[in-house]
Amino acid sequence: MTAWVALVVVVLMLVAAVAVLRLRSFVAAVAATSVVGLGLTVLFVLLQAPDVAMTEAAVGAGLSGVILALALRRLGLWRIEETRGGREDA
Repeated sequence: MTAWVALVVVVLMLVAAVAVLRLRSFVAAVAATSVVGLGLTVLFVLLQAPDVAMTEAAVGAGLSGVILALALRRLGLWRIEETRGGREDA
C-alpha cells in the first residue's frame, strides 16, 4: 500500500514540476512549486523521517512559497486576474 501512495505522490510531483515550467502565470507557478514541496514532505513521512518532513514542510512549502510570492509582488509581477481579451493587464 505504501508503494502505491509513494508512486501517486511522485507522479503528482512530476506533474507539478512540469507545470512550473509551462505555466504563464507566476502566481500559479509559485503554487505549483509549493505542491512539489508538499509532495516531498509526504515522501519523507512515508520513509519514516518525520524530522526531515517537518523541516521540508516549513521551508520547502511554507517559507519558500512566501518568499517567492513576496518577490513577485516586489517586482510587480503579481497578477492573478486576466482581462477580457485573454491577456494579462500591465
